[in-house]
Amino acid sequence: MQDLDKKLAKKITAMREGGRVLGKIKRQLVDFCQPGLAFEAVEAQAQELIRAASMTPSFSTVPGYYWATCIMKNEEICHGIPVDKTMEDGDLITIDVGLINQGYHLDTTISFGVGQVSGKMQRFLEDGQSILRKAINRAKVGSSVYDISYQMDKGLQKKGYGVVYQLTGHGIGEELHMEPEIPVFAHKPHKKIILQAGQTLAIEVMYTMGKPQLVTAADGWTYKTADGSLSGMFEETVLVTENGPEILTKAN
Repeated sequence: MQDLDKKLAKKITAMREGGRVLGKIKRQLVDFCQPGLAFEAVEAQAQELIRAASMTPSFSTVPGYYWATCIMKNEEICHGIPVDKTMEDGDLITIDVGLINQGYHLDTTISFGVGQVSGKMQRFLEDGQSILRKAINRAKVGSSVYDISYQMDKGLQKKGYGVVYQLTGHGIGEELHMEPEIPVFAHKPHKKIILQAGQTLAIEVMYTMGKPQLVTAADGWTYKTADGSLSGMFEETVLVTENGPEILTKAN
């Protein structure tokens, strides 16, 4: 039991440190972006910032994936390879970035507009952030995965957005993707998955302006909306504590 306590304390310390660094990197990458910028430049910046912190990229541990980031635009929502694309004025950009600190993974995603964006897009983004915050607030000891998912599902449907059902959030720690899955939609069997102190979760809201169905692009990695509608994604790595949820990857 004492060894388990030591291991948990090491995990929490490492993930808090890594989360602070990743939150700062997330903000720096957003500030770096502007119309005309190539995705490769953002990837290079992420690699440099992670290396400067004496940490390592997380996503390149996924078999067949060689980058530190996933970058998407407009109808693209997830797993976008950061090559051969450029940011245009008015684009909705999504950056997903992860790192490893002392053997523990951290993962975070942010969607934002580049240049002059419409009021409709701005509301779309603000709604996603608000809904994720409410979902994270449910990540308490004794709550269930269903409680988190329900907040996202209910919030998105109330706003009239599509609730992505083909991808999920996940546990995170010694591996990038761990149990439990945390879907955006409410799934009643998940009422049985009860959260415990010390768990670390990658909670992510994935949603669309139109229908939620996703298809895979020709590159074999990028998920995008089947109807070409805008999509958004916000993700934080969260520690479940006796005092409530602690966001480890908060932008600072």
